[in-house]
Amino acid sequence: MIVEKKICENSGHGRFFMNLKELSDIPKFPYFRGLVLDDKPLFDKLFSIYPPMISEFTFTNLFIWRDFYKIKISLIDNFLCILSDREKDPFFFPPIGEGDLKKCIQDLFEYLKGRNTLASIQRADERVVSKVEFNGSGINVTPERDQFDYVYLVDDLIKLNGRRYHRKRNHIVRFKENFNFQYTSMTTDLIEECLSLQTHWCNLKHCELDQGLMNESLAIKEALLNYEKLSIRGGVILIDGEVEAFSLGEPLNPDTVVIHIEKANPLFEGIYSVINQAFLEHEWNKYKFVNREQDMGIEGLRKAKESYFPDHMVKKYKICLIFN
Repeated sequence: MIVEKKICENSGHGRFFMNLKELSDIPKFPYFRGLVLDDKPLFDKLFSIYPPMISEFTFTNLFIWRDFYKIKISLIDNFLCILSDREKDPFFFPPIGEGDLKKCIQDLFEYLKGRNTLASIQRADERVVSKVEFNGSGINVTPERDQFDYVYLVDDLIKLNGRRYHRKRNHIVRFKENFNFQYTSMTTDLIEECLSLQTHWCNLKHCELDQGLMNESLAIKEALLNYEKLSIRGGVILIDGEVEAFSLGEPLNPDTVVIHIEKANPLFEGIYSVINQAFLEHEWNKYKFVNREQDMGIEGLRKAKESYFPDHMVKKYKICLIFN
């Protein structure tokens, strides 16, 4: 059972971290509260101090998926802790902060044990795993392949040079020959058209029959409806003046941009190749890498992501207490 309570005092450790005024509204562990839009300044500051590698760690991603993951937050000393409080499989994301990480994880495990559920930290990157010695501690660390992030060189996806991108270039050439299109940066007056496209896409794909697609659609609509407040950047493809594709992204760390959303009318062949290239070329060409998130074990999505030849993968791990 989650108990809500405001934090009334700081631990005194990690002076800069603890002096962030936004922390005054975060409950002290084991109390939690839900994630709200007003938490964005706090998360932005923390991610600037501790630049993330995993695609989950932007405020936008956590916020638009907060209802799916049932996100709750709490504070343990110098760590902000993020709980996915789903009834069947609650887990913690990696703690954000500095200090005794192993003790923090042990505290989180004890909390989940007290709820008679599997005690786990999920989406942990290699930096988290390497900071704590788990051997012989009753803790198991396993890779979550379906959650690995695909990371590409931005320059590769803009230029599409070489034989391996021959098919992608052909898609774009045919698209340009067949359609009167225009790329433009996202503006607020295009939001309604993007929402309409998302509804149209869902109708074509029968989202009502697939809970995963319904969850994705809700997240996309959250991003669009809060576009300005989330400070994300978008781009659209117009065909004969109508929005037929859009993409949303933001910086993940100083050299990497993350693409949260890419959606297009599948009736226009090649349009995904076009929005992929154009969005990076016009909005993100100063970045070295682009993180295009995970494939979630979906065969078609994995094939599509692999077809762009990632530079590397961001591996993620599940850290579990073996004996509850």
